[in-house]
Amino acid sequence: MIKAERSIHYDHGMAVTTVPQRPSEARERLLRTASGLFYSKGVHAVGVDEILSRAQVTRATFYRHFPSKDDLIVQYIRTADQGIRDAVAAATDKPASADSCIRALADFVASQIKTPGFRGCAFLNAAAEYPDVENPIHQAILAHRSWFYETVLNAFGRVTDRAPLAAAHFVMLRDGAFVEGCLADPDTVTKTFLHGVDGMLASFPDDTG
Repeated sequence: MIKAERSIHYDHGMAVTTVPQRPSEARERLLRTASGLFYSKGVHAVGVDEILSRAQVTRATFYRHFPSKDDLIVQYIRTADQGIRDAVAAATDKPASADSCIRALADFVASQIKTPGFRGCAFLNAAAEYPDVENPIHQAILAHRSWFYETVLNAFGRVTDRAPLAAAHFVMLRDGAFVEGCLADPDTVTKTFLHGVDGMLASFPDDTG
């Protein structure tokens, strides 16, 4: 999600915040267009010319907002990351029981797999194209995965004293389901994934006793 910027000026030495400035419509269109193309076709498969043609903006406009294609890709990853953070926060906002956050996370994963046009995990897909861990794109991917693991870890911490292992297990189940989800029947994949999560929860019912 792109946040509006606030302009700041100084009046008699005091900083004054004025009305938020709307993000550039052209920048949003570029990012929205590129995001759809990157996810559906792969990052390397999409060139700047195709993005410009689809978004109907000039090359000068593109480079005014994004110094390079890599900068656009990093923003694509960060925007996808923020969208998932917001969705997870909404799904786990009011837990009804100790394990409800885990089940809400599992249901969210299942809903992603059942989304029309699902082509796997955007982050894993991009990581396969940018394996260098020092690359800013790979770093943005790792930041997302670190956040997700910590989120799952906190959820399992309410249920078991084996939270680190359980969280790692959950993330691996999710990653496998994302890969299988674009190769096999989504209903079967999600049922299998949710069954696996149920099995995890059933394995430590009394840990928090």
